[in-house]
Amino acid sequence: MNVLVVGGAGYIGSHCVRQLILAGHRPVVLDNLVFGHRGAVAPDVPFYQAELGDEEAVGRILAQERPEVVMHFAAFAYVGESVTDPLKYYFNNSVATLHLLRTMLRHGVTRFVFSSTCATYGVPESLPIVETLPQAPINPYGQTKLDVENALKALAHANGVSFAAFRYFNAAGAAEDGSIGEDHDPETHLIPLAIEAAIGKGPPLRLFGTDYPTPDGTCLRDYVHVDDLSRAHIAVFDALAKPGAALFYNLGTGTPTSVRQVLAAVEKVTGKPVLVVESPRRPGDPPALYADASKARSELGWRVQYPDIDSIVASAWRWHQTHPDGYGDRPKS
Repeated sequence: MNVLVVGGAGYIGSHCVRQLILAGHRPVVLDNLVFGHRGAVAPDVPFYQAELGDEEAVGRILAQERPEVVMHFAAFAYVGESVTDPLKYYFNNSVATLHLLRTMLRHGVTRFVFSSTCATYGVPESLPIVETLPQAPINPYGQTKLDVENALKALAHANGVSFAAFRYFNAAGAAEDGSIGEDHDPETHLIPLAIEAAIGKGPPLRLFGTDYPTPDGTCLRDYVHVDDLSRAHIAVFDALAKPGAALFYNLGTGTPTSVRQVLAAVEKVTGKPVLVVESPRRPGDPPALYADASKARSELGWRVQYPDIDSIVASAWRWHQTHPDGYGDRPKS
């Protein structure tokens, strides 16, 4: 299939591009490079630098490349920033996505794969989190994702759009060969921050909360490898052949891992201690969040190939070893 990957130069999008190629598909990348990296996309993959909400530019790409499926990874995803600058998130994550969807309909493209988030659940009523739990986001980031999910349901009913919305838990890790990985600015994810703290490249890690009602007092989260996430997006293609299909899946391992367990895995793979500064809890951080991904397993045949935190962290460490400066495209300070 021809597949347009919006946000395909970002962290998850670039890994999905590689998995599409391995599965025999032809990816085309659209990215504005605000957070993405041109170096994350192979030179032989068609690449367009444009805004997802630019209907004229997107229309030209759709007319030229004729994709059968559009995959969307182009959201802003800093939860704290979404609270302080909500309009930035509503315009990019919600409004621009609606422009993208309208342009798709005008060009007869009706299959859509959406990168959503477990943040749509807010503070869940029960654990593990199943797809049928109430969705009550507690920040604008989660709300903008839920807004798009609701729009997609309406488009499936009114226009025959077929879509799958994947609600991620904690995406982590890097390509097995260390060729692409995680390079955010600013970096907020635990594993790269812990690696940088261990090797002395970054400051000591701030550990937010050590008094949670969990086995070791730190938060429990569900870390899922970025390549495992990517393979689920491709596994859903056949199900999108039915007009009006409206599919929702949680993607996680179902195994909660504490912050201290992540730090132990980083220390094991790097051979160095992670310097830590213990800090109070952050407001709004639930003690535990982890997925019930049995629906994706049963309906898509999806299986994780990185079931434990040690294998995930090891892949991230290979990326850091081979790319100590990430993609090398940040301005020198």
